[in-house]
Amino acid sequence: MPKRPTRLPPLKAIRVFEAAARHLSFTRAADELAVTQTAVSHQIKALEEHLGQPLFRRLNRALALTPAGAELYPGVRSAIETIATAVERLRDPEQSGVLNVSLLTTFLTRWLVPRLPSWQAAHPAIELRMTTAHRLVDFRRDDIDVAVRYGLGRWPGVHAARMFTPRLIPVCSPALAGGLAEPADLMRHTLLIDTAAPDEWEMWFTGLGQRALKPKRWIGFDSTAAALQAAAEGVGIAIGLDPFVESDLAAGRLVTPFDVRVPTRSAFYVVCGEGNRERPKIKAFRDWLLAEVKRSEAAGRPAAPPQVASSGRSR
Repeated sequence: MPKRPTRLPPLKAIRVFEAAARHLSFTRAADELAVTQTAVSHQIKALEEHLGQPLFRRLNRALALTPAGAELYPGVRSAIETIATAVERLRDPEQSGVLNVSLLTTFLTRWLVPRLPSWQAAHPAIELRMTTAHRLVDFRRDDIDVAVRYGLGRWPGVHAARMFTPRLIPVCSPALAGGLAEPADLMRHTLLIDTAAPDEWEMWFTGLGQRALKPKRWIGFDSTAAALQAAAEGVGIAIGLDPFVESDLAAGRLVTPFDVRVPTRSAFYVVCGEGNRERPKIKAFRDWLLAEVKRSEAAGRPAAPPQVASSGRSR
């Protein structure tokens, strides 16, 4: 025989319980719900009678959940949040739902992921779905709403807002750094490169006014993140972008033998289809990214001031 559905308690009592359990106060719950404390007490009593067990312990000047109340609260809280999100989506689907984002691997893992709690707190109704790729995004063909790309910003057909221009900096494990007295010493070691940007070592030496010499050997990786991990393991010396190595430098996992930072010719941009720049979800994500750049700068971490660049095609 099919299981009989459980008789739900009054939803009003559930809402009152959630507020009282969150505040651990009937008074604050009453203030939030714009009812009297007596009304809160009556609803809690009705819920306890429905469940056949107490949910709160009334202490001298405090309130505490009983084991039953502590077990009930997470499920009630989750259900209320789910209902609130569903209602918000119905009110304005452009302020909620899925946002498909294309990113470069190193930007995602080294820059964006540590900042995602800030996004979730500011935009709980927008669900990010992130993919990584180096290829150009065609917003007319691909199921992508917005992308972050690295380049000169001169891509036709899309709107691009400049985030920051990184700087190149050599990094290695602490064990390798001891034998490096001058840049020419790098040539006695294995140099690690991101094969998507094979000229970065040459750019760094040029920035020093020197010509890059032939190193002991090269090892190529398909992302800067992989090259930085290899550097931390002592495989060789990587050339990194300073926003992506700051946490490793601070933690001592990586060190820089020569703290000479050379600006790249390219910058990071947040891009979208030209006709979609003012869509609320896309605008919210772009504005949040640019605000995070400003916040990093204010905290003294490397990231150049954001500005809107000319339209372009994502890389």
